[in-house]
Parts: sequence; structure tokens; C-alpha cells
Amino acid sequence: MDRSLISRLIVILVVVVAASVWAYPPKDKIKLGLDLRGGMHMVLQVETDDAIRAETDNVMNGLQRDLEEADIIDAVVERSGDSSFEVTGVPADRDNFIEDDLLDRYYVGWTMRRLGDRLQIELSDQEAKNIRELAVNQARETIRNRVDAFGVAEPIIHREGLGSDRIVVQLPGVDDPDRIRNLIKNTAFLEFRLTKANTSAFASEQQALDAIRGADESQHEVMREDLRDENQVIVGQQFWAVEKRRVITGRDLKTARLTNGDFNEPEVGFYLTSEGGKKFGDVTANSIGRGLAIVLDGTVISAPVIRARITDQGVIQGQYTVQQVQDLVTVLRSGALPAGLTNLEERSVGPTLGRDSILKGQKAGMIGFALVIVTMLVVYKLSGLIAVLALMLNVVLVFGVLSMFNATLTLPGIAGIVLTIGMAVDANVLIFERIREELRSGRTVKSAVVAGFGKALSSIVDANATTMIAAIFLFMFGTGPIRGFAVTLSVGILASLFTAVFVGRWVFDFQTSRRSRIDKLSI
Repeated sequence: MDRSLISRLIVILVVVVAASVWAYPPKDKIKLGLDLRGGMHMVLQVETDDAIRAETDNVMNGLQRDLEEADIIDAVVERSGDSSFEVTGVPADRDNFIEDDLLDRYYVGWTMRRLGDRLQIELSDQEAKNIRELAVNQARETIRNRVDAFGVAEPIIHREGLGSDRIVVQLPGVDDPDRIRNLIKNTAFLEFRLTKANTSAFASEQQALDAIRGADESQHEVMREDLRDENQVIVGQQFWAVEKRRVITGRDLKTARLTNGDFNEPEVGFYLTSEGGKKFGDVTANSIGRGLAIVLDGTVISAPVIRARITDQGVIQGQYTVQQVQDLVTVLRSGALPAGLTNLEERSVGPTLGRDSILKGQKAGMIGFALVIVTMLVVYKLSGLIAVLALMLNVVLVFGVLSMFNATLTLPGIAGIVLTIGMAVDANVLIFERIREELRSGRTVKSAVVAGFGKALSSIVDANATTMIAAIFLFMFGTGPIRGFAVTLSVGILASLFTAVFVGRWVFDFQTSRRSRIDKLSI
């Protein structure tokens, strides 16, 4: 055996052995998608406007405190929009102090301009974009932390696309979909807001709206509280008039844990960061006797009356079961979301349906494989064994590459593998037919083999290149199942080129090198 055959054989063995090691055992190495394993698929949209409003509230609270410490006691900070607010009562000669010493140093990204006796402060477009981007990234990591705490194995959590505000969540093997659905949907966007002075809960929404009409309407809004019986069934509603300004949010939360109340009822004990505790203490000290609405995901949980200054810890009370409190503690400890979530899409696949899909996919693959083998042996006789060998190696390489890149196999992915089986012999058919033509034209076996591979190569590359381009576009612009098909198809194309052109050529060269002259080729 000459040196060229030996070097090519080494390359083939290295590739095949490496792929076999990566792919074996396939049950442990190949990750199955939701349609094969069963589980949940969700598409969530991050309400990034919530993050903008929360940031505005933080800056308003901080600036109000800074102005009081600077002895500008007549200053009043009021919201004028989601990303803007106005300050009145500031002498014109203190504008530079606010702009240079406060905004430029501590509140980067905010711009100021004077309109008569008012200062209008707005968030810049670039900073708003940064906050929205950060909110999506934080939401993604928070969801990942919650799912990890729940114990879901191999979850897939990613943004739907570059710059998108949507997050795709795929949870294979989930056996309690209802609970994990509630865990993810419970966005735990926690807020503390003061109720309107001298008011309590209203029996109807209209009464609450009437209470804030006029001068208070721009600074207040109405929020609902669900009333439940001992079985957690909603039996009624009441409404609160609350300030739009948030005292603190979940971003000021340090941790939370399960506690018990005076009558051993489950409660959520929360602990604030040092900065959050300072803000909370300042507001509660000046609001004794007013209600403090605890708002979770846009709904009032409770609104206790402030009896004393509260600093760095407190409790969330409600008509909860122990499991509900444990789930709430989980989402709060794993990180409160910087913005609310909207569930855009959700679907579940049962494990039985997944197993059926695997069995049908295996059956389709085996039937396709068998038909190709029979066809190649009938049409091309002993040379068809080379195509069968290339086909077997092709399947090994596909699974090896999928395992190496930790790719997920889906039902469309199985379709891609079955399609690859047909495409893998397509290159062999082109080569064999070309060799047949060369033999019929009077060439010797060796020269016919060389000419057959050389002349068929351009057609093989052209056909596979166009399919590869289509697969790339499917991967770039398709969703989960379509991308799974594109991945297996792309890997299959590359594997078929290697097995048909490189491995097949080596087998023919090895066969013809054993004798100085070959008069006949079984093809």
C-alpha cells in the first residue's frame, strides 16, 4: 500500500473513531427536543416599558432625597411620562448644581432643560435602549435561575433573535407542567406603592377612579385586589387608589424566605439591600398612617397601614398555601424580574407522544436505509457495497457531530437525517454513472475510476452547495423545529461529501492498487 493510501486511511480512521466516541452511547449523548422527549415550549415577551418606569421612579426618589439634603426644601418631583419627570420649586441659580453635580455624576443618561419655573428631566434614547436591553438579559437570567431552582434538566432558554424583546423557553421532560407554568408566569414583578392619602379599599373600580379625578389623576392609578376564600377561590374584588411612583421594587430585594405569622399561617419574609432599606425607611417614616400597597405582577396582594418606620425587612401576607409561598419565595430569591412578562405562545408535548415520534422516526429511517441498500446492490452490484459503507459512515458522522456540538435532535431533525440518507447515495450515483460511461467509452478500470470521480465532483459540489445555502437560510430565519431540520441537513451534507468523495475514492483506489491490471469492475 503506497503512502498516499496510508495517509488517507489514517484521516478516515481518526474521523470515524472520533465521531463514534462522541456519539456512543447515543441514548446518553444525543439530546432530544420537546417533540421527542416531551415537555413545554413558551415564548415570553418582556414588557421593557416597566423597566423604564421603574428606573424613572428610582431617579425621582433619589433626586428628591438629594435636593432635600442640599437644602432645596421647596423642590417637588413629579412624573410627567414613562421616561420623564418635572421638578418645581428650584431656584434658577441652582440649575448648575442639579445638572453638573447630580445628573452628570450620579444619574448618567438623563438630560435637563428649564421651562419657566419648571425643570424637565428626560431619559436619553441611548440610555433607554440600554435599559431595555439590560431588562431582557436580566429577565432571561432570572427565568433560568427559577427553572434551575425547580430542577428542570437541560433547559433551553434564549432570546428569539438579536435585539428582540422575546425569550424562548423550552423545558424537556417536565412532569408537572401546571406548577412550572405558574412558576414562570408568576413574573414576581414586586412593587411597593403608597395608597392615596385618607383612602382605603373601594368596593368598585368606578369609586376608586372618582377618588383620583382632578389634580390627583396624573399621579395616581387604580389597582385591583382579589379576595379569596380559605380554598383560594376568588370570591370578590376590591380596588385601591395608589400612587404611580414606586417606593421600592424587586430590584431592591436582597432575599426572601418562608416565615409563619401570628396564627402559624405561611408568609413571605423579605430583606432589602442597604440602598433599598434606606429608601424604604425614608418613605415609611414620612407616611405613618397611610396604606402601603404590596403589588405583585400588577395586582395588589395586601395594603397594610404603616404603623412605624420600616427599614430593611418586612413580610408579605396573604391567603396563601405553603406551596404557593414556597414558589413565591423561589421566584423572589432567584431574582425579581426587572419588567413584566407577556405569554405569547405556549404548547406542551406529552412524553407518550414523544416516544411514539421516536419510534416512527426510527422506523422511517430503517425502511429508508434498507431500501437504499437494496437499490444500490441491485443497480451497482458489488460497487454498491461501497455506497452502503459510505452511507453507514455518514450516519455515524452525523450523530457524532450533533453530540460534539451539543445539538438537540427534533422530529424535523430526524426528517433531515432520513433526507440525508437519500442525498448521501446521490453523490455515489453520480460517480458510479460517470465511471460506467468511461468504461463504455473504452477506458481501463483505473483511468475510468479517476475520470469518474474527477468529472462528477463539480456536479456533486454544485448540488450540495445549493442545498447547503438553503439550509443556512432555514437556520438563520427559522424557529426551533425548522432550525433542527436545518442543522441535521447541513451536517448530513458535509458528511455525505466526505464519505462519498473521500472515503469512496479511497476504497476504489485501494481495490485497484492490489493488482497491476484490472480488466473488469463489478458496477
